Amino acid sequence: MTLKLGLTGSIASGKSTLLKAFAALGVPVFSADDAVHQLYQGEAVGPVGEAFPGVVRDGRIDRQALGAQLVASPSRLATLEAIVHPMVRSRIAAFLAEAERTGAPLAVVDIPLLFEGGHDYGLDRIIVTVTDEATLRARALRRPGMTVEKLETILARQMPQDEKRRRADYVFDTSGPIEATQAAAGELVARLRQQETP
Repeated sequence: MTLKLGLTGSIASGKSTLLKAFAALGVPVFSADDAVHQLYQGEAVGPVGEAFPGVVRDGRIDRQALGAQLVASPSRLATLEAIVHPMVRSRIAAFLAEAERTGAPLAVVDIPLLFEGGHDYGLDRIIVTVTDEATLRARALRRPGMTVEKLETILARQMPQDEKRRRADYVFDTSGPIEATQAAAGELVARLRQQETP
């Protein structure tokens, strides 16, 4: 049996850093954000382009153009999610099935809106990344194309960090150096692998 771990947290709270740390430890990992990037160059191009005219450039979705339309009309996010989320869920299900088939003791799925989306992915336990608000905002605003307005739109859709922390089985505070997060990931993986060994 593969122990299926969900990884979530607010924007810029350290999810990608932690996911990379798990991958470096040999744990199979899946990033919902990476899946969306792939879909925006593949099967989502047609339906998203139809719903949001003008966002397809060179055969792929231009994320900046799409983001601009969503900031101008946040209510249209539900339309986008109705197209993209089922595609991502199907990829997550395939990833978890493959981890099970190959006998991986652990598998980690990074889903930014895990709690907000309300979908049951069949996960066994939840990991949440947190950091202080000032660090979170500073990290987010360093991202290409990020503006204060866009960040506020994103944060308005996300559950507060305290509530996520309350729902977590494991909490990783990523405010410190990356090495501290990597070490904490190593400790958790070692502990869980030991528990999962018959």
